[in-house]
Amino acid sequence: MRRAAALVCSILIGSSACVAEAPSDRPNVLQDFLASDWAYWTAEYPEFATAIGMPDHDARWTDLAPDAIERRRAHLRESLERLRGFNRGALDAAGQLNYDLYREMLETAVTGLAFDNDPMPVRGVIAANLLMPINQLEGIQQGIPRTISMMPATTAPQVENVLARLRGVPDVVEKTIALMERGLAQGVTPPRMTLRDVPAQVQAQIVDDPFASPLLASFVELPAGIGGADRQRLRDAAVDAYRSQVRPAFVRLHEFLTERYLPAARETTSAALLPKGEELYAYNVKWHTTTELTPKAIHEIGLQEVARIRAEMDRIVSAVKFRGSFEDFKRFLRTDARFYYTNADALVAGYRDIAKRADPELARLFGVLPRTPYGVEVVPAAIAPSQTTAYYDPGALTAGRAGNMFANTYKLDSRPKWEMEALTLHEAVPGHHLQIALAQEMENLPEFRKHTSYTAFVEGWALYAEGLGEEMGFYTDPYAKFGQLTYEMWRAVRLVVDTGLHAMGWTRQQAIDYFLAHAAKTEQDVIVEVDRYIVWPGQALGYKIGQIRIRELRAELERDLGSRFDIRRFHDTVLGQGAIPLAVLEQRVRQLK
Repeated sequence: MRRAAALVCSILIGSSACVAEAPSDRPNVLQDFLASDWAYWTAEYPEFATAIGMPDHDARWTDLAPDAIERRRAHLRESLERLRGFNRGALDAAGQLNYDLYREMLETAVTGLAFDNDPMPVRGVIAANLLMPINQLEGIQQGIPRTISMMPATTAPQVENVLARLRGVPDVVEKTIALMERGLAQGVTPPRMTLRDVPAQVQAQIVDDPFASPLLASFVELPAGIGGADRQRLRDAAVDAYRSQVRPAFVRLHEFLTERYLPAARETTSAALLPKGEELYAYNVKWHTTTELTPKAIHEIGLQEVARIRAEMDRIVSAVKFRGSFEDFKRFLRTDARFYYTNADALVAGYRDIAKRADPELARLFGVLPRTPYGVEVVPAAIAPSQTTAYYDPGALTAGRAGNMFANTYKLDSRPKWEMEALTLHEAVPGHHLQIALAQEMENLPEFRKHTSYTAFVEGWALYAEGLGEEMGFYTDPYAKFGQLTYEMWRAVRLVVDTGLHAMGWTRQQAIDYFLAHAAKTEQDVIVEVDRYIVWPGQALGYKIGQIRIRELRAELERDLGSRFDIRRFHDTVLGQGAIPLAVLEQRVRQLK
C-alpha cells in the first residue's frame, strides 16, 4: 500500500516533527494517514489484530507497562493534531465522511483519557478503563483463552506464536495487577458484589494436566503437516510453558484477587460515586447512544417504552386465555417444565435449528448478504455463570474463522424455549452476524470503518432484527411472540435501570426488583444483567435508543414513499457503510426519498 513518507515517519517513530510535511490539501493523502494510523493501533493491540484476522502480531500481547500506555496516549493526541491539519473541504463526500468519523473517534478517545480510559480510538462496545481491567464480563482471565482460541495453528510457525503468547502470560498478569493496584489506590474498582465469580473464572485456568487446559487445545492434536520431531518439541514446549509460566501466573492472579483485590473493592454500585463519576457517566451515555440525550431524558423514554410493551404483553396473556395475574403468567413462564430443555445438547440443537430456518428468509429482506459463515457454539463453562444468555464473536474471513453465536447452557432451568427465536435473530442473523460480517467484507472503506462498533448502531440493529421475526415467519407461537416482547421489554427496562443506577441513586436491589416486576426473564438472567449494567455503565442504553431510531426512519420512509418503499433497499442502505452514528444513518436513509 502506498503511504506518504511524512506520515509514515510520524507513525513509526511517534514524532510530530514531520507533520508539517503532510500535504493537507491533497485528498488522497487522508487514505494514507488512516492506513498508517490503523497499522500503528493494530501493532499496539495485537489481540485486536488477531480477532480481526491480522496474523502479523500473533506472538505478542498488548504492553501494559506505564511507559507503553503513555506512548499510546501521546500518539493518540498527535494523531488528532495531524488529522486536524487536513483540509476537509478538499475531500470528496466519501473522504469527508471518513474524516468526520475518525475525527470524532479521536476526539472521543482523547476526552476519555481524563477517566483513565484506554487510548485505543477505534470504537468498541465498551469504553475500557485501564484501572479496572478485570470484571465478571471481561479481563485477562477471559481474554487470554479467547485470544488463543482465535489464533490460527495449522503450521509450525503459527503454533510457535501460540507458544510465544503462553510464555508472555506472566508479564500480562503482573502488569494487569499493577494497574489494579493503581485503581485500588484511587478508589477505582468494580463493586465487590459483581466480582464474586471472577476468582472461579481464574481458577478454571489452573489445572494439573496441562492438556486439560483450553489454552493448550492447539497442542492436543497438532496438524498432520507438522512433522514428528517438531510435533514432540512443540508439545513438550507447551507443557513446560504451562507448568512453569502460565499456571503460576494464574495462581498469582487468583491469590491477588481473593486476598487483596476483592476485600478492598468498593461496595457502592453507581458510577457517579467514582472519581469524576458524573462526568464519566455522561461521557459513557454519549459514547453508547451517539446522541446528546441526558440520563433523565433516557429514563423517561424507558418508562414510556415499558408501558407500551406491557400493553402488548397483556394482549397476548389475554389471547392465550391464561387465568391469573400478570405476575402469575410470568411465574408460569419461568417455572413450567414444558418451556425448558433438560439436556444441554438439545438446547444448542434448538438454537441451530432456528438459525438455519432464518437463513433462507434473508433473501427477501436483504439485497446484499455476507460470505462469512457462522455457527452456534457453547459458552465456555469457566465463564458461563456470569455470562449472559448468549453473545456473538465475530469471524474473520481472511483468517478462515467463522463467526459464532455462543449459547449459555449453565442452569438449563433458566434458559426458556420461548426466548430462543428472538435471541437467535439478535445474535446471529439478521442481527450481529449479518451486520458485522457485511462491514468486515466491505471494499473501498478504510479498515477502521470495517471494525468499529457504535453501540447504538450495532446493538440497535440487532434489537431491530429481533422485530423482523414475524416478517421471516417466526413468532407464530404466542409464547415465542411473548418471548420477543420480553426481550424488547428487557431493553426498555435497561433505559430505566441503567440511568436509575448511575444517575438517580438506585440500589442494586431496586434495579433487580424493577427488572423482575416488568420482564419475564428468570432471576438468574436478571441478576447477571443488572451486574452487567453496574460494571458497564451506559452500554445498555444503546440498544433501545438505536432500535427506536431505525424503526422511526423505516416508518418515515414507508410513509413518504408508499408503494415505492423497498425493504431490501432500506436494509442495504442501513448496513451499507458499516457501523455509523445515528445522525449519519439518518442522513443516509433520508437520501432514499
